[in-house]
Amino acid sequence: MPSIKFPDGSKNNFSKPIKGEELAKKISPSLFKSAIAIKIDEHLNDLNYKINKDCNVEIITKESELGIQIIRHDAAHVMAEAVKTLYPEVQVTIGPPIENGFYYDFSKKEPFTPEDLIKIEKKMSEIIDRNEQFEREVWDRKKAIKYFKDHGEIYKTQIINNIPDNEELSIYKQGKFLDLCKGPHSPSTGRIGKFFKLIKLAGAYWRGDSNNEMLQRIYGTAWTTKKDLDNYLKILEESDKRDHRKLGREMDLFHFQEESPGSVFWHKKGWNIFNELQNYLRKKQLDSGYEEINTPDMLDRSLWEKSGHWEKFKENMFTVETEDKRTFALKPMNCPGCIQIFNQGIKSYKDLPIKISEFGKVHRYEPSGAVHGLMRVRSFTQDDAHIFCTEEQITEECINVTKLILEIYKDFGFSNIKVNYADRPKKRVGNDKIWDKSEKALLYAIKKTNVEYKINKGEGAFYGPKIDFILRDAINRDWQCGTVQVDLNLPERLNANYIDEKGNKQKPVLIHRALFGSLERFIGILIEHYEGKFPFWLSPVQVVVCPITDKFNAYAEEISKKLYTVGFKVEFDHRNQKINYKIREHSHKKVPVLFIVGEKEKNNKSVTIRELSVEKQKVMPFEKAIEYLKKKKFEKKNF
Repeated sequence: MPSIKFPDGSKNNFSKPIKGEELAKKISPSLFKSAIAIKIDEHLNDLNYKINKDCNVEIITKESELGIQIIRHDAAHVMAEAVKTLYPEVQVTIGPPIENGFYYDFSKKEPFTPEDLIKIEKKMSEIIDRNEQFEREVWDRKKAIKYFKDHGEIYKTQIINNIPDNEELSIYKQGKFLDLCKGPHSPSTGRIGKFFKLIKLAGAYWRGDSNNEMLQRIYGTAWTTKKDLDNYLKILEESDKRDHRKLGREMDLFHFQEESPGSVFWHKKGWNIFNELQNYLRKKQLDSGYEEINTPDMLDRSLWEKSGHWEKFKENMFTVETEDKRTFALKPMNCPGCIQIFNQGIKSYKDLPIKISEFGKVHRYEPSGAVHGLMRVRSFTQDDAHIFCTEEQITEECINVTKLILEIYKDFGFSNIKVNYADRPKKRVGNDKIWDKSEKALLYAIKKTNVEYKINKGEGAFYGPKIDFILRDAINRDWQCGTVQVDLNLPERLNANYIDEKGNKQKPVLIHRALFGSLERFIGILIEHYEGKFPFWLSPVQVVVCPITDKFNAYAEEISKKLYTVGFKVEFDHRNQKINYKIREHSHKKVPVLFIVGEKEKNNKSVTIRELSVEKQKVMPFEKAIEYLKKKKFEKKNF
């Protein structure tokens, strides 16, 4: 006789086991119509799952966040069926739901084409129209391996061999198609609806390993309303226009090449942005009481073993062995090096908190298929800081960091900020007592900031819980950037101490903190957020001086030198090109201000000012124009 508790706190007792679909029907016909799954004590199950014990139950509807994820999972299976129907020789690998959509990886000799996507979409619609039931079966391992081998699905047999022996092997069928899957799924394919779209093709190595076969990935998206689908497709269209890789080429900011995969070749203009951001952060940090340091890029294996990185992070580290048989690693994180600086000399409780910042270059092995422009690289600069404090100071320091992060994001035009709190992961260092203390302190601190947050269970760093800050950009995409992490493990492992008021040695609490996260990635986000039209103070080139003809080169050069002397990033365009050509080219490169000079301007000691995205030109005496630009330069909120 199960007793079922619902999210609103109400309870209902039943005389016999009851299926989720029956439960939804008893509550209301409308709920039954929109229900697609049930959550039982935090575990998602199919709607026909039989409830036979006391538990907490939530009916998952198609329109909910979890419901949409299930619909996308359904769509991935339907896409796999469509592909197998059209191209029987193809092998099916894995196909999960992802944020805003789904994908499936296929092994196929000939590449898919955009025309193939149209055919697959059409076949998907037919399968959805048939409204085939999703049916779950539990299979014997030997039976499953034989079935997939007989059908030429070698990748499925590899997946089965990697599933622990004590786990159930579940198969989901729809019509004649079946797939290896944990589920859950909707009751039938018809629940997906018509608001889906296959959006792109990509390559992906099997299991993300470049030594394996390159598979073909088809990405799709699925929504519950036409409006949501149309809005998302508009965002994709806008994303293509704003792609930082495309704009980076057009604006001559950076490039990548195979001789150093996943590392940025910064050009002069891109490096201008990098340095401007670094200088901006440096001032913010100095004003907030941080001292800046720099630590070596390469450290001996023994230090990484002590810190726990060798055990937990080795597969992501670049290592080298020298002739004297010593093993070194390029640092994937800055914290162990920073602690070595803290450990120099005796520290008193009176010295705490000690705030140490570092623009540290870190190196992490990312699979080739995961590297993506500035957004995911193998070598990047973290705006790292480590705060050494007492347990009593944790709350205040976390609040201070949170305020600093929100203030900085506001300067860049980000006002819609989400905060996620993540607690202990399965793979971690340290004992549970330390984790209990760290989690309690950080959660208390975030509550004190009065910032809305959500909890991501098990998503903390391997050494401590954390808060992540997510920015929403100009086209409503979310980016995880800043982070605050409380660590009571690393000071213990690396023997960091301070002397308390009684003269005893104590371990400090270590707060890891990043504001932008990766400077490279943050620049990529800014390029797309601004569509390359940086605010004046951050623009890689602030002013280009363009003479109408070479007769006015001397006056234009004089203006350029003066602008440079007073601190502007200026270029003098003395090419023998028509003025309209120059204006078009510099506008395309997103230069915020052009000074046009000709006969009238030379005689009057003035300039004609053309500003990006401003139709009306201004004519000003040159000295007044300098003052005008100075005001623009120091307006951080120039959006």
